[in-house]
Amino acid sequence: MLEQETDSSEALVKRAGNGDRTAAAMLVERHTNMIYAASYRMLGNKHAAEDAVQETFLRLWRHASKWKPQGAKFETWLYRVAMNICVDQLRKTKRDVPEDAAPERADSADRQDQSLFLSERRFAIDEALEKLPERQRMAITLCHYQEMTNIEAAEIMEISVDALESLLARGRRKLRDMLAPMREHLMGKMDDEQSSHVN
Repeated sequence: MLEQETDSSEALVKRAGNGDRTAAAMLVERHTNMIYAASYRMLGNKHAAEDAVQETFLRLWRHASKWKPQGAKFETWLYRVAMNICVDQLRKTKRDVPEDAAPERADSADRQDQSLFLSERRFAIDEALEKLPERQRMAITLCHYQEMTNIEAAEIMEISVDALESLLARGRRKLRDMLAPMREHLMGKMDDEQSSHVN
């Protein structure tokens, strides 16, 4: 029991704040994957997500010596930091990129080893997610991709559960509308493939 307490994220932050590099490394190892996954869903770009992860941990190190739970779990606080960084990046990108510029997806090579059907489906979902307003995208990222409860996601976003559910409903509706043409295209392609096997 004592070992679990000393290895909790909260305890590790305290130790990291006192200069314990082992504790700092344990925090990075423990939380990098979840922060990267959430950042990637928000930003849609591998390099931007990696930058967000790096900035998240830099902010953690800057505040480790002064960090206090204040009623929130460490993971909740860390997600909140990461999501705020992602929102800042998205706003900066909107200022720097002309509205008519086509979005560049640096990770398209990651999909080359997948089937065409799955690649198109995943690409379509990622593209649609990127077009959602920031708050709707964040709500869907936390609840659907990070599998958080509505209460946990609302706490990270610092909104009520009702407000979160409203964001989720609007986001899902917009995703369905945006993906409807792609769904028809993919279903049509699957029908064509089945017909070719029959002939």
